[in-house]
Amino acid sequence: MSDWPQLSALAAVRIMVVMEPQMGLPLIERARGFGDRVAIIAPNGQFSYRDLIAASERVASALLDGAADLCEARVAFLVRPGFEYAAVQWGIWRAGGIAVPLSLSHPRPELEYAITNCGAAIVVSSPELQPRVQPIGEEHRLRFLAVDKPGHFPCPSKPLPATDPSRRAMILYTSGTTSKPKGAVLTHANIQAQVTSLATAWEWSPDDHILSVLPLHHIHGIINVLTSALWSGAKCEIMPEFDAAAVWERFTRGGLTLFMAVPTVYVRLIAAWEAAANDRRRAMSEACRAMRLMVSGSAALPVSVLEKWKSISGHVLLERYGMTEIGMALSNPLRGQRLPGHVGTPLPGVEVRLVGEDGAPVPPGEAGEIQVRGPGVFLEYWGKPEATRESFLDGWFRTGDVAVVENGIYRILGRKSVDIIKTGGYKVSAIEIEEVLREHPDIAECAVVGLPDPEWGERVCAAVVLRAGRKLTLESLRKWAKERLAAYKVPSRLIAVTDLPRNAVGKVLKHELARMFEQR
Repeated sequence: MSDWPQLSALAAVRIMVVMEPQMGLPLIERARGFGDRVAIIAPNGQFSYRDLIAASERVASALLDGAADLCEARVAFLVRPGFEYAAVQWGIWRAGGIAVPLSLSHPRPELEYAITNCGAAIVVSSPELQPRVQPIGEEHRLRFLAVDKPGHFPCPSKPLPATDPSRRAMILYTSGTTSKPKGAVLTHANIQAQVTSLATAWEWSPDDHILSVLPLHHIHGIINVLTSALWSGAKCEIMPEFDAAAVWERFTRGGLTLFMAVPTVYVRLIAAWEAAANDRRRAMSEACRAMRLMVSGSAALPVSVLEKWKSISGHVLLERYGMTEIGMALSNPLRGQRLPGHVGTPLPGVEVRLVGEDGAPVPPGEAGEIQVRGPGVFLEYWGKPEATRESFLDGWFRTGDVAVVENGIYRILGRKSVDIIKTGGYKVSAIEIEEVLREHPDIAECAVVGLPDPEWGERVCAAVVLRAGRKLTLESLRKWAKERLAAYKVPSRLIAVTDLPRNAVGKVLKHELARMFEQR
């Protein structure tokens, strides 16, 4: 047994806390006004905003451990989605610390990378996850706390520091789709700007009830779902992990108003709907139609998935565009036409422009790099001042994503580095090619990358997941594709794979895909 401090409490013990209100964090102050309204529904119970404030006070007191203020010390935490997660996150903020959420799906090397890269002083975990992070903490001589349900600590409450919104609040690690993950630092003011923008655009209200199935180390789940719900006084019902059958069962029980997910989740929900009996399908579809909004993001939504989901649910999925460093920047309208393959217009409080390789804004209809400016844009990359400087141009954040504006609406073409293929003097969008290839009757999923080639500059290469019992040759694919794509866009290499390499939110890891081609 470790002799580290272990702070936990029996679930049955309720400790009532009476303290002077802590000022400085609008999220906490808003929560006080929601009182006994239900904030979080999880497998271990239903919890009010008052419960969340009390539990987060206990977490903050335990983290302070005699100190007056954590003064932006980093606190890495590995806690399962649920009430305890929110209590720990808020407790870190209320103690003056910087919250660093860790991924439940990451192996030890990736957990250790995040913990050491951010210079964490404290590691917090659920008791059952303790074996995954405590050895890392012991090796690096860090303080460790275990939080037991429902998020209370058996220690005296302490006065909590006033926390100014300009303070650093959270470090979220980028997906690492093109390089080693970097820690993007968000201030409390950044988070507030992101949430209020979404609350305005998507008309969040205390009457909303959202089902959360997304990982809570990623901005989609943390900001778009959990924090937006809690800012608005809504209910956030949290599933510890995604399961298509369980989601459909919850849909059919009713009462939900919103659902947000990544394309991979919708693909699996479609498959589960198709496998159901006809009477069950009708109930599933009716449950979807009772909701007011369904959102897709974090990866490109195939048009075929959008159309199939519309036929099942009656919803045209609202696509939006964002990233770890900026939150959400573009969104299709809550009301009004949503065009397949497009991600809408700038959200409230967000400025967006497209810039060419010469650094000058491009005219409508011409492709350019997306650059973003506004109060929601992150402060810095943790410990990487040079990378931070290189990511901004005259106050605009350089996203590295390429888009085009068509009839005033943005359409994403892909990552500047991995989705824009330069072949034979042409610039080709891998996303555009993928959209066409998904129409092939033998292809279930696909991804396209460009590989260096002495003759063409880069060669268009496609990896495909075939439908059950199907076969596909490069020759037959090229013949089919030439009827739908310009010749220079047609793949010249093809591999069939069982699964595409993806990260936790379903984004294809194209650097890993490129290695798969290189190894064959």
